[in-house]
Amino acid sequence: MASLLTLVKSTYWWIRVLDFPRVQVALFCTLVLGAYGYFYGYETTAAKLFGGLLIIAIVNELIHVYKYTPFVRVQALRSKIKVPKNSFGFMISNVRMTNKKHERFLKLVKETDPDMLLVNEPNQRWATAMEELDERYPYSIKRPLENTYGMMFFSKFPLSHVDVRYLVEEGIPSFYALVELPTGKKFDLFTVHPQPPHLNKDTDTREAELLTVAKMAKASPWASIVAGDLNDVAWSYSTNLFRKISGLLDPRIGRGFYNTYNALIPFFRYSLDHIFYDPAFRLIRLQRLPKFGSDHFPIFIRLNYEPLEADDHDVPVADHEDHEEAAELIENVKDIVPPTSPVNDIVDSSKQ
Repeated sequence: MASLLTLVKSTYWWIRVLDFPRVQVALFCTLVLGAYGYFYGYETTAAKLFGGLLIIAIVNELIHVYKYTPFVRVQALRSKIKVPKNSFGFMISNVRMTNKKHERFLKLVKETDPDMLLVNEPNQRWATAMEELDERYPYSIKRPLENTYGMMFFSKFPLSHVDVRYLVEEGIPSFYALVELPTGKKFDLFTVHPQPPHLNKDTDTREAELLTVAKMAKASPWASIVAGDLNDVAWSYSTNLFRKISGLLDPRIGRGFYNTYNALIPFFRYSLDHIFYDPAFRLIRLQRLPKFGSDHFPIFIRLNYEPLEADDHDVPVADHEDHEEAAELIENVKDIVPPTSPVNDIVDSSKQ
């Protein structure tokens, strides 16, 4: 049931939370399949039916996660330029609001030295601890909050058209900025941190926020990057729909899981912190960084802006059914968002 319930396209939290432990469920089913055969055998019809259901469950889980193994072709191609002129490093980290190991985090930032840094879950205590980063990063967007959905962004590059948005829920911000590289090239940046599925919290708002950003990125005249703690795994139906609607690439495909959560429990780890980017970018390096006290590992990526090579990528494309599904998911939350929310603009344009 843990495997097959995920096939239901529903935003109920108790279904969507099962998207996370696919590897663990497949492993558990495999152990049960082997143990049952060893101790009891599969001689009776009931036993054969039981074994068949276990095999179906295992196959279903593996179908969803196999893209994130080295056994398939990578989606995001590597840069072949030896001296990239439009490269930049981007570090994404959920610091965990209650984590007090500020110095360990700051040390990791200084050692990694990213050109851009996105911090999820900072409160005012974290904001105060990170004030020294202002010397290293002259440009920033800051919204520290005490509800675990604060967000801060630091950049060595100039930012324009900066906007702090509450796309779906009050108290859960997302950022937008137009980033300018030293060569004058520009790109869009969207940062997000929607709520995860949990008791009495379905994923309708999470899906609506991610798909709203996907449509914004697709409609933008600039190459776009979407990054943050999505509170969704790379292999879920909703993340796959996000990629199709946005047309953005996932550097994990064909390379590995790069699990970022939970850093404190080795067996239960999932890929929750993401960066998706336009085919105009080429990958130089993708790395999960060491833990520093948070329940998330930071992740680092280095990209190079190469728009002339964009057509070489296998870009995800949404069909008519995907667009209808996205429109429906966004429409479902229209009644609970503020009247000025961009979600309403997305819904209205979808109806036209």
